[in-house]
Amino acid sequence: MVGTAPRNTDVEDVHGGVGLTALLVAAARAIETHRHDSLARDVYAEHFVLAAPASAGWPVRMPQVPDGDANPLWGRFARYFGLRTRVLDDFLLRSVHTGARQVVLLGAGLDARAFRLDWPPGCVIFEIDREGVLAFKHKVLGGLSATPKAARVPIPVDLRADWVGALTDAGFDTAAPSVWLAEGLLFYLPNAAETYLIDTVDRLSAGGSALAFEVKLDKDLLEYRDSPLYTSTTQQIGIDLLNLFDTEPRPDSAGQLAGKGWSTSVHTPFDFTRRHGRGPLPEPNDALAGNRWVFASKPGRTEGD
Repeated sequence: MVGTAPRNTDVEDVHGGVGLTALLVAAARAIETHRHDSLARDVYAEHFVLAAPASAGWPVRMPQVPDGDANPLWGRFARYFGLRTRVLDDFLLRSVHTGARQVVLLGAGLDARAFRLDWPPGCVIFEIDREGVLAFKHKVLGGLSATPKAARVPIPVDLRADWVGALTDAGFDTAAPSVWLAEGLLFYLPNAAETYLIDTVDRLSAGGSALAFEVKLDKDLLEYRDSPLYTSTTQQIGIDLLNLFDTEPRPDSAGQLAGKGWSTSVHTPFDFTRRHGRGPLPEPNDALAGNRWVFASKPGRTEGD
């Protein structure tokens, strides 16, 4: 069973604004799932796309894309999301196999990791997102009789509200190691909100915790307005990503964590393309040029602490 259902709502769901990007990622994961050389499998992804009127007609398999991998959106960009899914899957599983049992998905969207990954015993997956997004997810997964592979706790709260109180009220233990994921989230937050989120994760994290997040470090996002990736996304499915992104200068969140004692590493997506042999590589006028994937770990307590 899918867990406790959040109250249904017709506002701020997946049918518009930032919520619509959750369907974009789901379509990309569906396409990746059906590739012969798939890096990540998500059998639930296509059901989200097919269930939403906003994504009617979107492809969920590569043969449905007339120009195939040459299509900037459903080829290169979808490959990016497939690679990102695999890399972050690996990060989460490494973290829980080395001690963390609490997983917090910040801006969980249509993430189905609670259902598709093999979690060790005792794991709890906290999914934080707006009520409408979680209600849509619950409806689709319920229709499939999907069963999570770990305890799943949906937390229907906007990250602009008191999500900390909602998380701790739901059973999150600040004294136990946790692993946090902010996938495709920080792009949309103002500078101050990103800083607050990073500070809060640090405050709530016991020693031995880990965090992965994605940022864009472009000096000027609008420099790439006419890139094939952004223009194809706007033209083919009506999502103007640059209109959704926050364009003010970004904070140095990796440096902020390092200053608090976390060990951090910063990678380009292309690092993992080369490692896995599949995914996007740099190209001219590249909207992915500033994307960075950050991985951080908080040292465990030493004896006597």
